[in-house]
Amino acid sequence: MKPSTQPLEQSLGMQYYATDTQGIGGILRSTPQDFIVEELPVKFTGTGPYLIAKLTKTSWEHQHAMREIAKRLAISPKRIGWGGTKDRNAVTTQYISLYDVTENDLAKLSLKDIILEPVTHHQFNLGLGNLEGNKFTITLRNCGEEDLNSRTAAITEDILTSGIPNYYGIQRFGALKPVTHRVGLHILRGEYEEAVKLYIGDAFPHEPDEVKTARKAFAETGDAKAALHDLPAKLTYERIMLDSLAKQPDNYGAALRAMPPKLLSMFVSAYQSWLFNMALSARCAAGIPLTDAAAGEHLIFTNDRIDTVTDKNLPTARQHMKRGRCAVAAWMPGATLPVTPGPLEKEMFALMEADGVSMQSFADASAFTGTNFDGAHRKIVLKTEVACEVSETSVTLRFELPPGHYATTVCREYMQGSPEQMV
Repeated sequence: MKPSTQPLEQSLGMQYYATDTQGIGGILRSTPQDFIVEELPVKFTGTGPYLIAKLTKTSWEHQHAMREIAKRLAISPKRIGWGGTKDRNAVTTQYISLYDVTENDLAKLSLKDIILEPVTHHQFNLGLGNLEGNKFTITLRNCGEEDLNSRTAAITEDILTSGIPNYYGIQRFGALKPVTHRVGLHILRGEYEEAVKLYIGDAFPHEPDEVKTARKAFAETGDAKAALHDLPAKLTYERIMLDSLAKQPDNYGAALRAMPPKLLSMFVSAYQSWLFNMALSARCAAGIPLTDAAAGEHLIFTNDRIDTVTDKNLPTARQHMKRGRCAVAAWMPGATLPVTPGPLEKEMFALMEADGVSMQSFADASAFTGTNFDGAHRKIVLKTEVACEVSETSVTLRFELPPGHYATTVCREYMQGSPEQMV
């Protein structure tokens, strides 16, 4: 493994590459067609009150697309469910559930770069994680010409052999403005004013000057009405908060709760993701292979059984891992702790303590957001077979991933460049 030299990746806990091979560079998402995502759906029941539709969209932010679909169908957004959030600058295909919506209703809907096709019915609403996985076809453009074929092949072999650190990708933290984990930290501390002012008032270098100026003015004055006037309409979520503040000055909790519930919960989830990334990088720094285990760590088996590694069962655990029956997993902290903390969990708890966060903080955040933050196990290694096609200075990658895994985490192993080039 070798360390990343990218400051943004370091701050988000994505501090190591699995491969020691030099990256191929390149640009991700030169066009939406360079990033194609096809959802692998669960099996549907064929009957029930939920209409299942196949949604194909191009260059649509996920939450924005769902709001527009709900608006055109004249239904509440709460009547739309989905198994996974898809990328914006991409061509994505996924399945959504629509409560009490008919095929005729769907036929009347017309939105640019959105296609909705009725598929079948289902007994249940689709929720996050209700999918088998995703299939990706990704093209990297303008890669380095020198030894492109051999470097691509070497990275592919390294990935197959040792796996990839299963980091949460940059999208988890805000593709264009990666501050969601810091907003989540403020929510966990009950610092709602700080959360709002960070989300609205923190400017990033790539933003237009007028946006930077408006953000800075709000950070200094807290004038919601002025910020509403100055911030462009495309900054939807900032404007939702500002509209609430304009109506209820100084009620920062209400401003946060004005956000779509799933988006509000993602702030706290992003902080959990940051904890996981940081702990995983600490493990990488210690030199422990992703495909090995240490005493005190936890294993998750293919049937979701959890076991704890001890000095006594370590040889057996290694055999199970070698045969693909299990992998090391970390329990991302939340309001519950069903396992005895191992090295990874202890690392995350130390980070929480330094940030002034406890398990009770997650329980309080659950009450505030209406979403449970109980914690969950996550494998530390991402393993997939990648098919590569090299054409002049372009490389096309084809692979599948389980739910909750990030294609950009695979791409960064090949590119090893600026994370800003991956959004």
